[in-house]
Amino acid sequence: MRAVVQRVSEASVTVGGETVGSILGPGLCVLVGVTHEDTAEHAKRLAAKLWSLRILDGEKSCSDLSAPLLVISQFTLYGDARKGRRPTWNAAAPGEVAEPMVNAVVAELRALGAHVETGVFGADMRVALVNDGPITLVIDI
Repeated sequence: MRAVVQRVSEASVTVGGETVGSILGPGLCVLVGVTHEDTAEHAKRLAAKLWSLRILDGEKSCSDLSAPLLVISQFTLYGDARKGRRPTWNAAAPGEVAEPMVNAVVAELRALGAHVETGVFGADMRVALVNDGPITLVIDI
């Protein structure tokens, strides 16, 4: 499981011109990619990492500040463009595998007490955010 985590002061995702998820920060915008070998344990570990990651102001975490998270599925995180000009998506799990894993990350975060907003799995989404810092991390679980 791979996540791109950005510290934000605000973030939103729209589908078909309608806002389906938004947060006002401080908080985190998290893009989540799933590969074939990922399990519920990976989802649990990623959620715990996101909730406790100390990258907000004053080295605080979302759990310290009750800060919100916007979690968006992103299969392209497993794209491979090392050869040629067209990426391959072979490492990305298919939707029927990936969607439950992304949902598991969201469910685990909510079980920890997080306020989580989401995008729509598989939709053509428009993500807008104000990166605070900027701080952006890639996390592989």
